[in-house]
Amino acid sequence: MGKRYYCDYCDRSFQDNMHNRKKHLNGVQHHRAKKAWFDNFRDSAAILNDEQEKKPCRKFLQKGICDFGFNCRFSHMTEEELFNLKRQVEDERQHREDSEDRIMPGRSIEEWLSRREKKRAALGSKGDLKNEEDSEESQAENGILQQLLSIPDLPPSLQPPPPGGWKVNMNTEWG
Repeated sequence: MGKRYYCDYCDRSFQDNMHNRKKHLNGVQHHRAKKAWFDNFRDSAAILNDEQEKKPCRKFLQKGICDFGFNCRFSHMTEEELFNLKRQVEDERQHREDSEDRIMPGRSIEEWLSRREKKRAALGSKGDLKNEEDSEESQAENGILQQLLSIPDLPPSLQPPPPGGWKVNMNTEWG
């Protein structure tokens, strides 16, 4: 049967050869599906800006439906929806400003990294591993910037260790 190409954006598969793939990737349907996918990740401010630049769709306002759907070049947002979006953008901006005020002012990630490197270099020249571990623990408690901890949904590998260290389960069998 041969290989098949599956397009995640379009949720379709077809025989994989250069002609079919090129035809699909340059097609209107693929471009629309790809745009719709990436539009899911746009922030509220960008959406608000785009919607404010558009004129209202008369057909959508009169009938509540538009033949062009998402491809319509006019705005399908009501005044109430635009107002709610403006409020959401303002809330996000206020939240961002508030969180910046709470974070240690005047201390950037670059400064923190350079201080950390200097401490590691000083500890590395001594060659004392015990002091290095103690320093790492105190640094984890006191020296980690709040900016790094305020990032939501960090994977476990990037999260700092808990205050008591990682718990090791000795009953686990490997292999």
